[in-house]
Amino acid sequence: MKIAFANPAIAKSGTVCVGVMSGHKLTASAKALDKVIKGAISRAVKVGRFEGKMGQSITLPAPAGSNLDTVIVIGMGEPKKITSLMLQDLGGRIFASVSKTGSKAVSICVDDLKGCKISAVDCAAEMALGARLRSYRFVKYITVKDKDFDPTLKTLTFNLDGSAKARSAFVSKDKIADGVFFTRDLVSEPANILYPEVLAAEAKKLTKLGVKVEVLDVKQLTKLGMGALLGVAQGSIRPARVVVMRWNGTKKKSGKGKDGPIAFIGKGVTFDTGGISIKPAGGMEDMKWDMGGSGVVIGLMKALAGRKAKVDAVGIVGLVENMPGSNAQRPGDIVTSMSGQTIEVLNTDAEGRLVLADILHYCNERFKPRMMIDLATLTGAILVALGDEKAGLFSNNDDLAKSIYRAGENVAEHVWRMPLGEEYNKMLKSDVADMKNISGGRGAGSVTAAQFLQRFVGDTPWAHLDIAGMTWSKKDKPTAPKGGTGYGVRMLDRLVADKYEK
Repeated sequence: MKIAFANPAIAKSGTVCVGVMSGHKLTASAKALDKVIKGAISRAVKVGRFEGKMGQSITLPAPAGSNLDTVIVIGMGEPKKITSLMLQDLGGRIFASVSKTGSKAVSICVDDLKGCKISAVDCAAEMALGARLRSYRFVKYITVKDKDFDPTLKTLTFNLDGSAKARSAFVSKDKIADGVFFTRDLVSEPANILYPEVLAAEAKKLTKLGVKVEVLDVKQLTKLGMGALLGVAQGSIRPARVVVMRWNGTKKKSGKGKDGPIAFIGKGVTFDTGGISIKPAGGMEDMKWDMGGSGVVIGLMKALAGRKAKVDAVGIVGLVENMPGSNAQRPGDIVTSMSGQTIEVLNTDAEGRLVLADILHYCNERFKPRMMIDLATLTGAILVALGDEKAGLFSNNDDLAKSIYRAGENVAEHVWRMPLGEEYNKMLKSDVADMKNISGGRGAGSVTAAQFLQRFVGDTPWAHLDIAGMTWSKKDKPTAPKGGTGYGVRMLDRLVADKYEK
């Protein structure tokens, strides 16, 4: 689908969308079209329960006095209450409703609304972003298609004064959407197609955008001493990889600490059987997206490079497959992490924290970043606590935690801060090693997992996002069809823009 911006005009064919505010108040474009189709809009909005509330709509098929296929009247609500998120959702809903109607071209008329804090230019850009995000499809493996399989919509045009400014405002948003789509593609791929070597190759594609990408193989990881990560990978015929991505948007040499880069770290378990501590068969197919954290980091780096963010950022992902092979790690094994700390592995299905332990330490030691954020589909316990509405946020730094929360609220990717503390740390005490990888009890599973990770970050400001409930959706949402959500890309891009970009 092509998204276009054009000067105000009433289309003569295809489908046209116009707005109506609360109280049946027609926008300027709606009034102009109403004259053409002989008052059909004025009559329609006064019938039934349509009040002009945000999200309401009326469809007028083949209206008299025109050659239009359809007129869609969309409720805009009260102008003073309109937000960017509402407009994105509106754009997504419009796309969903018109994509398979038969119309190849849809025109959306956007007007400046008295009392609205958002200009028509920005309204159009936000709606376009919502439509773009909703247009995502992952259908590459479907070979048998019925006649209604493919969307008919080819062009979505926003008509408004200042169309050139709207087009410019949409450019950076479109690059962010590219990053979201890349993440959705990666988490949607089956594990027989996407395994560590392949995922590393996908990340390597970012070099075309100016991202410097290094791929570390097993020999290099062994030399570095990443025993925790390699222990997870040893049961699979697919060798582990660690990918280091660097975006130097400031064009300056990065320093250390406050002058260092910002860093994002992702868990990349391309399939998680649980290893010897094998998972139940029911639902195990979902474990193809246990690499969701790494997918977010790769998609974020694509978004930052695509919009040429003025920031120095590092993205590191640890890529493994957790299989119960003949050489698999066993419960009771003790591994030595890159940090030198030893870990008693009581449950091989608590593998993500082992992967993150080594790459968190590696990132901290090599790059001396000003802050680190890791993302992982880490625990089922976070689903029990927060469902699929919010990600769990853990942090050793209040300012960083508040900034992540604000960024999430601004893009509707919500987080909820969870506790850390010495009482949870004590639950990881081992009798035979420096720590064990699970507490052994039923309570506080997500908290103790985060507490485990904190042992590998030192004093660096750090946050951990447990996104187990957010990476995949089993239902359509206004700006995301069911499947891989790309959750986290927009939130972290917004965090960078608001707090770190120069």
